[in-house]
Amino acid sequence: MYSNVVDLPGAERAPRSPHAPRVLIYSHDTFGLGHIRRCRAIANALIASYPHISVIIVSGSSVISSFQFGDGVDYVRIPGIEKQPDGSYQPHHLNLDLDDTVRLRTELIKQTVLTFDPDVVIVDKEPVGLRGEMKPALDILRRRGARIVLGLRDVLDEPATVLEEWTASGALDALETLYDDIFVYGLESVYEPLAGLPNPERFADKIRYLGYLKRAVPSPMPPNRYPRITKQPFILVTPGGGGDGAGVIDWVISAYETDPTIELPALIVFGPFMSREKRKDFAERITRNPKLEGLGFEPRLELLMNRAHCVVAMGGYNTFCEVLSFDKPALIVPRMHPRLEQAIRASRADELKLIDMLLDPTQAGDGERDPAVMAAALHALPKRPPPSQAFVPSLLDGLPALCRALASDLAAPVRGRALAALQS
Repeated sequence: MYSNVVDLPGAERAPRSPHAPRVLIYSHDTFGLGHIRRCRAIANALIASYPHISVIIVSGSSVISSFQFGDGVDYVRIPGIEKQPDGSYQPHHLNLDLDDTVRLRTELIKQTVLTFDPDVVIVDKEPVGLRGEMKPALDILRRRGARIVLGLRDVLDEPATVLEEWTASGALDALETLYDDIFVYGLESVYEPLAGLPNPERFADKIRYLGYLKRAVPSPMPPNRYPRITKQPFILVTPGGGGDGAGVIDWVISAYETDPTIELPALIVFGPFMSREKRKDFAERITRNPKLEGLGFEPRLELLMNRAHCVVAMGGYNTFCEVLSFDKPALIVPRMHPRLEQAIRASRADELKLIDMLLDPTQAGDGERDPAVMAAALHALPKRPPPSQAFVPSLLDGLPALCRALASDLAAPVRGRALAALQS
């Protein structure tokens, strides 16, 4: 049946029985936890505001099943693709080449769109998806009359890199022809992720800055056993997914090994994507230091963030949102390769006095990491004012602003909206 539908020239929306609005969120998920955690926060916020709707997340994340979702939210897991250190991509599990894996993902996304038939679609970060895999689905959605939204984090990369990548992928044309809205999960006064793109007037009226996405403390799931260190003031050290976080963890451990006078102990959460060899090496060093404890992966990291006195992190978008949400003094050690996203975000946040930034000299090309430099930063961190003292207006309005922006599509059942339109 669906092969016939796909082959129809317009793939138009067929008459159907009325249903509560449906939202599809696409997350390509090729590295770390950032995309799926952002999409989860959005899905849960939409369900909390509009309990009658249904939300499906289409994701390539290998750990999506580890996360909690609200009633009304589910997910479709497509085959995973991993981003390599050099920026290239490879299938995560399948013994297929990349082109075949992308074709499979493309077809699964298209069939999900045809079957679920969403009223609103939110595409996370990549306007045409990984290697264009969303383009066939977006064409169908455009013809069917769905509201198509591009959701962007506050920083993508340096403008020249965004321009090069989006020109090559066809994303620039998609902004103009396929999208109804471009929601930026940040503030214009902090950073403009699309600054520098040519002919911005083509899509300028679609851009809306919503603010950062505030995070709440989730309900703990039993058994709720926290490491010993969390029963006192402690520093939470998190490299996010951990796939590229070995440097900052090594630097922190070295600081404690060098300077036993660092006041607060530290809990180091490795993340699910840190290599087994690195994790084993770090765990052995941690066991030898009474001020350190380690933890493999905590999908409800917000619980630990809320308990911590202060935070050391790499500065991905979600960690930054959590630092702001739980108002924690933070030291950000940003990744600088293969993207400058974290460094740009950390630099602007440092300028605004929201956090302190410390650059890794091995990533900046300035030599080796000095344990004494990290130790000095850890001594100063507990005395740092929390982000709220920077007084940036509307900083964390992103989720309620997003829900308000979609109210016309989600607040009432489809039949009710249709009848209202006919009667007006």
